[in-house]
Amino acid sequence: MTHHGAKHEAGRGEVRVEPEWGRTGGGDPVARWVLDDGAVRVGLVEHGARIQSVLVPDRDGALADVALGFGELAPYEGKGRSFGASVGRFANRIAGGSFTLDGRTFSIPATDRGNALHGGRNPYSQRLWTAHEVPGACGVRFSLLSPDGDEGFPGALSVHVQYVLTGGVLVVETSATTDAPTVLNLTNHAYWNLAGEGSGTVEAHLLQVDAAAFLPVDLTGVPTGERRAVAGTPFDFTEATPVGYRLRDGEAAGDEQLERGSGFDHCFVLAEVPAGEREVSRAARVEDPVSGRTLEVWTDQPGLQVFSGGTLAGTLTGKAGAPYGPRTGLALEPQAFPDAPNQPDFPTTVLREGDEFLSVTEFRFGLA
Repeated sequence: MTHHGAKHEAGRGEVRVEPEWGRTGGGDPVARWVLDDGAVRVGLVEHGARIQSVLVPDRDGALADVALGFGELAPYEGKGRSFGASVGRFANRIAGGSFTLDGRTFSIPATDRGNALHGGRNPYSQRLWTAHEVPGACGVRFSLLSPDGDEGFPGALSVHVQYVLTGGVLVVETSATTDAPTVLNLTNHAYWNLAGEGSGTVEAHLLQVDAAAFLPVDLTGVPTGERRAVAGTPFDFTEATPVGYRLRDGEAAGDEQLERGSGFDHCFVLAEVPAGEREVSRAARVEDPVSGRTLEVWTDQPGLQVFSGGTLAGTLTGKAGAPYGPRTGLALEPQAFPDAPNQPDFPTTVLREGDEFLSVTEFRFGLA
């Protein structure tokens, strides 16, 4: 890790670093970086290149931490591994933990109902990334070298995740290059609760998703290949609607897709082109009516995985001392379509040597 002092004025914000915020089970020090633009304060941790905290004011100026997470490292090394993390090499599911690329078949460890989920047994969320301050900006750039054969994936991959905070907008720029053909799906797996983490469920949050279709899943959570219109289904968030209303409405009707996802755990279709091949545009807006806090997610990714936290079991206790039970956080993960390596009519996730993967997602915090 490269740590240039404890505090630095950067652009119109401030970057601070806590060099020994925690230590891994193996004894390696893990730093926590803080980005502060005067309105929003973001905590980032080198383990998993993750968002650990986001302090945002309500309409009265009172700050609350709206990102689920932990005040120590240990949960991130265990069942909390995905909280706020940079997920890869392939986020979401690969059916059967297997795919074929250029005539060769590759096997990834299956970790969820027979499928590879979020990159195998030792995914990027479990790695210690190298961190450097972004010159001239209120930001930090995390870097990771993923070797050829890492969790079964071909090609040595050089990955960078850069966070820059400006004007209440957290810009996440992800880039990667490879020395051999590979597949990749990189996202951030933050759980949000705009009332404040530990304050209860997100059922009263108003959610709007700018998608006319979603990807139904099979019994193991893998997309069937169908694009299904959201109109007339519990997945219709084309207008701002309380999350809990859609869940209760669908569960009362015995909606098969909600049963399969323990609520929402589905990819919404934003576009039919690979990441980085379209303009960054709005994917979703969330509002907490009580505090007035809002979050807009903007991205150039083709899909948005919406996960309503139905499988959070209360076994992990967050920063506020409250257990994270079902629906206490809402994950909005801009990404490629799940299982794209096995579904040729999905936008490609193949990256070849000589090409660069580049994708931008913005988390825009505001007030209603």
